Amino acid sequence: MRKTDPDALHFIHPGSISQASGGTIYDRRVIELLRAMGWRVELHELPGRFPMADAVTVDAASALLTAIPDRALLVIDGLALPAFDGALGRHAERLVIAGLIHHPTADETGLNDADAARLFAIEQRLFGLMRRVIVPSPAMARRLEDFGVPAGRIRVVVPGVEPAQRSAGTASGPVQLLCVASLTPRKGHVALLEALAECCDLDWRLVCAGPSDQSAGTEGCVMAAIARLGLGNRVRLVGPQVGHALERLYAAADVFVLTSRYEGYGMVFAEAMVRGLPIVASGAGAVADTVPAAAGVVVPVGDRDALVAALRRMIGDPAFRQGKAEGAWRAGRSLPRWADTAAAFAQALPGM
Repeated sequence: MRKTDPDALHFIHPGSISQASGGTIYDRRVIELLRAMGWRVELHELPGRFPMADAVTVDAASALLTAIPDRALLVIDGLALPAFDGALGRHAERLVIAGLIHHPTADETGLNDADAARLFAIEQRLFGLMRRVIVPSPAMARRLEDFGVPAGRIRVVVPGVEPAQRSAGTASGPVQLLCVASLTPRKGHVALLEALAECCDLDWRLVCAGPSDQSAGTEGCVMAAIARLGLGNRVRLVGPQVGHALERLYAAADVFVLTSRYEGYGMVFAEAMVRGLPIVASGAGAVADTVPAAAGVVVPVGDRDALVAALRRMIGDPAFRQGKAEGAWRAGRSLPRWADTAAAFAQALPGM
């Protein structure tokens, strides 16, 4: 293990920091801006598998903790946290430990009961070793209290946005729907497709952008659903999109759609609102906190009738859609910027 900077903030991220997930974008922007503020941040990209850590991940986590010098400030992204079970307790007295918990890994969709219970127990133990736990939303702060984390140790630091051009959308033709989300079970792509299949008398097209989690097999399930529902001429999967390619998708969209089963915050909703896109979403807690009623329609998870009704109205009623677009634009302009997030993150760290 290489030598580490004794005076740095040590930030542990699960895998490559170049990934396109919302949690990784949060981590990357905070690190960039802390450095711009004069912080020395040493990034450690932990190898292996997450959240169900394999031997490679566990060994790397143990070696990394050993290499970090006494009294160093350490931030662990919550997706990597299970890899530190066992090792973190041996170093808790000599390190200043904080967690950045986008959402508990025990809440991830698709886990069997035994794995979910195991992850809950691990997180409950490790949260107890942290001097500070940083979360992206009030909903996540409430959730961590279920793990026994005292409210006084929790800090809410919501993600930021950057100013963006308002989406132009389409003047005529099919209503363009955009979904930006990784192809994982939690994001609910199949539920969205099944609801849209009941709207085929309306003129719409859907673009789904986001990386695939090959281990979960979700991309195959989504492609099978497209074929089963006869949506091949209406739905495109375009893979991960960043930079100008993603901006072009936002600019061409009329409506943002995402039917997640669970979100710690839902950064893509903020990204949609800052571009003035009306939203159809599912969820409670963090999603409902993020998307105001003026900006879109949020339906309960699993309520297919409500989802179909929301989609039909958003697609089929231009005046309703325009009203929600205006609400989204206003809401987006009031959101915090990334510089605000980084400043709040710095203030949230233990001892700061």
